[in-house]
Amino acid sequence: MDNDNTAILAVPTNIITGFLGAGKTSAILNLLKSKPTEERWAILLNEFGEIGVDGSIVQGQSHEEDGVYIREVPGGCMCCTAGLPMQIALTQLLRRARPHRLLIEPTGLGHPLEVLQTLSSDYNRDVLSIQKTLTLVDARNLADERYTSHATFRQQLSIADIVVANKDDLYSEEDRTALQSFVRKVCRPDTQIIHTQYGGVDIALLAGATATETEPSMHDDRKTQPLLASDLPIPECGYITAVNEGEGFESIGWRFGPEKVFNRAPLVTFLRHLDVERMKAVFITTDGVFAYNMTRDALTESELDDCAESRVEIIADRIEPDWLHNITACMAGESGH
Repeated sequence: MDNDNTAILAVPTNIITGFLGAGKTSAILNLLKSKPTEERWAILLNEFGEIGVDGSIVQGQSHEEDGVYIREVPGGCMCCTAGLPMQIALTQLLRRARPHRLLIEPTGLGHPLEVLQTLSSDYNRDVLSIQKTLTLVDARNLADERYTSHATFRQQLSIADIVVANKDDLYSEEDRTALQSFVRKVCRPDTQIIHTQYGGVDIALLAGATATETEPSMHDDRKTQPLLASDLPIPECGYITAVNEGEGFESIGWRFGPEKVFNRAPLVTFLRHLDVERMKAVFITTDGVFAYNMTRDALTESELDDCAESRVEIIADRIEPDWLHNITACMAGESGH
């Protein structure tokens, strides 16, 4: 890309939000398949844990040569925890990509209204054109008070321009009726509901200004932040551990040096038997590079072109002490790949 010094103005910007396991990253990957070939898109990803896995998953399937530019902000809600690093990441991403569209995926445990307020600040007002906010939801969760009473879950729906009822093939009629009722209760009267599967979202839904009105953010966390686990050099032992907690959940994750190669079969067996709220990973294995995605429904595996290192992030009610031992037991040894 040539170095264009002209001002970056009115970049169409969409927030793709939703609670843990709703299918946000799948939706973004599907939208990227519909991206016009001549356009450049920028993706700003935010994760609850410090490790950062989503960026590796998206980069493993999309590349800058294809007009897709990615930046991660790990370590919790990007506006609450990251403060200034979020603005720095956004500015650097926009300068690098000079995009025709910006997609932002806040963590499933983050506060999208505050993110929207930050994006609408005086600093960003001329640079970004805030368009439709899409909130993905699994309607089956409406039967669980842990979700319906969760302030973040309700906020994600309240700011939606479009509610994307994902995994519709798994719903009962009661689930669909409950979703209609809940949307009427917490969303604007004109909020559209679409039903889909596997994160399938029509690119046309991104167009148009958001109807959510925002006031300047009250957050002022722009202080120096310690380096996150995603930024630290990997020590001699070959891995880094990071833990986080908040919003009623705990997370733990690891980064493994690229020389750590895993036996795929026992690794999949271990991952499949995890009883957790959410798990995402990319692993360098003896059979190639694979991404893993676990929700309450299933574990999925997809092959990637490449990744710089193996990473895994687990979100659960409680961290189990033997997880690291079980993962390292799947290592094939110290040989390169």
